[in-house]
Amino acid sequence: MATQKHLLITGTSNVSWKDAIVQAVNEASKTIDYLTTVKILEQRATISGKKLTEFFVDLDLAFNVDRERED
Repeated sequence: MATQKHLLITGTSNVSWKDAIVQAVNEASKTIDYLTTVKILEQRATISGKKLTEFFVDLDLAFNVDRERED
């Protein structure tokens, strides 16, 4: 039976919400092994003038616990 842990993170981008998601998952994968799923919890943006200038996404990342892993 697999056990999963969940981690809540916030990604940011000056390009788009999709870019914020991709960057956040890429960054998390550098230090967290066995990532399995991502769930988008919330999206927000900063408005400057009449334009969206910064995009934020709150994510729930899930990863498998490796019981055989040695510290």
